[in-house]
Amino acid sequence: MSAPSSICLLRTSAIGDVTHVVPLVRTLQRAWPQTSLTWIVGKLERKLVSDLPGVEFVTFDKSAGWAGMRDVAAALQGRQFDALLHMQVALRSNLLSLGIKAKRRIGYDRARAKDLHGLVINERIPARTGEHVLQAIGSFCEPLGLKQTEVRWDIPVSEEDRAWAAEQWPDDRPTLLVSPTSSHALRNWLPGRYAAVMDHAAARGWRVVLIGGPSSGERAMADAVLAACREDPLDLTGKDTLKKMLAMCSRAQLLLTPDSGPMHVANAAGTKVLGLHAASNPARSGPYSDRRWCVDKYDDAARKYLGKPASEIPWGSKIEHPGVMELIEVDDVVERFEAAAGAMGIG
Repeated sequence: MSAPSSICLLRTSAIGDVTHVVPLVRTLQRAWPQTSLTWIVGKLERKLVSDLPGVEFVTFDKSAGWAGMRDVAAALQGRQFDALLHMQVALRSNLLSLGIKAKRRIGYDRARAKDLHGLVINERIPARTGEHVLQAIGSFCEPLGLKQTEVRWDIPVSEEDRAWAAEQWPDDRPTLLVSPTSSHALRNWLPGRYAAVMDHAAARGWRVVLIGGPSSGERAMADAVLAACREDPLDLTGKDTLKKMLAMCSRAQLLLTPDSGPMHVANAAGTKVLGLHAASNPARSGPYSDRRWCVDKYDDAARKYLGKPASEIPWGSKIEHPGVMELIEVDDVVERFEAAAGAMGIG
């Protein structure tokens, strides 16, 4: 088919899912370099991707409620796109899409659609199960006649942010980043168990760096972890930005984290990820490029809390029950840490 003149991408949040859209952008740009791309993105998430070349960004501030939706509609007033790729099914995003005029409105298949999503689209991506979230997002180019065959991020990082990251630890000792907090509290591991793994890494000669955002919840988790540590890590909680985190990930050997945005930022930077999965399925939402170093207790969680194996529950089910992350023991994480270190040739 001929190249469309304009495409609008709608994926406002969250950080991890926004990183999954970047390879789709690269696919579209590679196939149709003259096609105009406009991305409706969240206010925070824009800070990670706003300097992607060849993309126009329109910010959606969800905290502004209806006013935020009106602002997006005003920014697009008088414009009609050849295609809208509607990659978010939440009710707020479905309402937001009403302010976007497009001839083709491509959304999720029926099984993955919810919150009236089917009423605001006129085409659907192929119905599949067993896909990683990145693959599902990548399939939005298929109704347009393309196929995402390559996954590439190359998210820009400024020299200023790289310099800041280099100042935090100037030597090349192997570095373990620890981002202990997910936006879903029931995905968080126990502070004392984080501390035990961090102490193990420090005893093995690794530098340990604690990172996280400026929110009160992330500060509280960091403080609880620090209180349980025998060896003091470098605490950069609340001191970085999304771009600085990307720069730090590119300098570190390994990130320890639950299912969270930093997991996917690190993966996009090419950093190995020791992901902690019990509440969510790593095959669907783990680090896309390499899940060998993740701890996977998802099947154990399904059996304990749902009474059946993971293979018998709907794909993508969350098992966010109190205590679910306690299924992950310190020894499970230490074993994956040592396996990753061995694979990297770090004795």
